[in-house]
Amino acid sequence: MSDSPSTAANIPNAIPAANADTAATVTDARWRARVRSGLLDWFAENARDLPWRRDPSPYRVWVSEIMCQQTQVATVVPYFLRFLKRYPDATALAKADESELMRIWEGLGYYRRARSMHAAAKQIVEIHDGAFPLQYRDAIALPGIGRYTAGAILSISSNLPLPILEGNTIRVFSRLIAMRDSVDEKSSQETLWTFSEQLLPRRFSPTDRSRGPASLNQAAMELGALICTPREPKCLICPVAKMCRTRAAGLQAEIPAKTQKTKYEARSEYAALVGDNQGRWLVRQIPPGNRFAGMWDFPKAGPPDASNAEHFQGWLSGHLGGEIRLVEMVKTMKHAVTKFRITLNVYRATRTGGPKKLANPWAFRSPEQLRHLPMSTTGRRLLNWVEKNHLK
Repeated sequence: MSDSPSTAANIPNAIPAANADTAATVTDARWRARVRSGLLDWFAENARDLPWRRDPSPYRVWVSEIMCQQTQVATVVPYFLRFLKRYPDATALAKADESELMRIWEGLGYYRRARSMHAAAKQIVEIHDGAFPLQYRDAIALPGIGRYTAGAILSISSNLPLPILEGNTIRVFSRLIAMRDSVDEKSSQETLWTFSEQLLPRRFSPTDRSRGPASLNQAAMELGALICTPREPKCLICPVAKMCRTRAAGLQAEIPAKTQKTKYEARSEYAALVGDNQGRWLVRQIPPGNRFAGMWDFPKAGPPDASNAEHFQGWLSGHLGGEIRLVEMVKTMKHAVTKFRITLNVYRATRTGGPKKLANPWAFRSPEQLRHLPMSTTGRRLLNWVEKNHLK
């Protein structure tokens, strides 16, 4: 789930619940206490051993939370360890070369996250002396940090009583309270944020992470990741199954309810492999405002620049000067970006005429050079294929 700007004052206290049953559940303090206890006891025994949990400093938790957005934890762990080795604190991250940062981030996708972290690190150094701020209003003012992320960082790292709401907890909370309305509606979001806040422990020692917000929030997320899964939740081993209103009603398949599913569109794009007599390949650094901006890639285009192969050939010739001729299609690659299901048609191509010295952002680079430059996901896959098949 993406964050939405907020302040602590915006956290609702009233219950704009979708129906009377949901409202009664959310306001039942004794029921909430049983849920809270069940989650904390379960988490104490079943929490995964994750590197950011071993040393939950605000900086490390921040990095983990940004990386885990839209990405599975198992994928994040090796990236997290490499990132922390290279950028152990906000000061090191603020000084990072953007090209190197993108290379380290490569493969995690959603590169705007890395750029926002870079900008936030600079702000942390300039305004907060290099220490991640522990005030909610300061944390949420940083680039790339919204209501959920601020609450997660500060509650997990510093045991502060702040609610969280993201994909896993939306599912867990909506099932616990049997909220039948769409979770995407504003009133449903308000109800879930309120429930998340009221579920937090009211009496706890700030130094006791095991029974405080740090563990409670992580327990709810962990339950959603491991037990209360989207399909076929493991209700028989769920620590709060007896308190779950959705399980009691047999509505696990219907809750959480969502609005209309995304309709995916098929799209064709085109790429060219243009080599020179030194074994190098034509590439470009993707300009600002484009997908994967700042990354390197083989010549590639799609609608509206290139609606077919002939159109692509003309588009590329116009950018480089001279004449580009597509010789043969050597590969197709399929991948997904947002609402598009893309088929990339890859051609061997030749270039004749035109200026000998290419203008930015175009250049010829060897495979060895490209291994150390940040590349788009499909660009890296294509480079690996080229090397594997010994293309020249």
